[in-house]
Amino acid sequence: MSKVIKILGTGCPKCQSLTSVVKEVVNENNIDATIEKVEDIMDIMKYNVMSTPALVIDDVVTIKGRIPSKDEVLALLN
Repeated sequence: MSKVIKILGTGCPKCQSLTSVVKEVVNENNIDATIEKVEDIMDIMKYNVMSTPALVIDDVVTIKGRIPSKDEVLALLN
């Protein structure tokens, strides 16, 4: 089943770094997933996230306010 990954952030450098890390992990490991950027502040607040970037996997906030390692992202997706 395909994972739904959302990256919450307004487009700051940290948010772009998180997007890159997630895309690399998905591509390198052939993970079936859709990656969506959520940049609207009102949509971000629906997840009760106050510090970005945040990583949401299948509607569960897994990481917020920091950039995880590739290994950490892979572990969350498996």
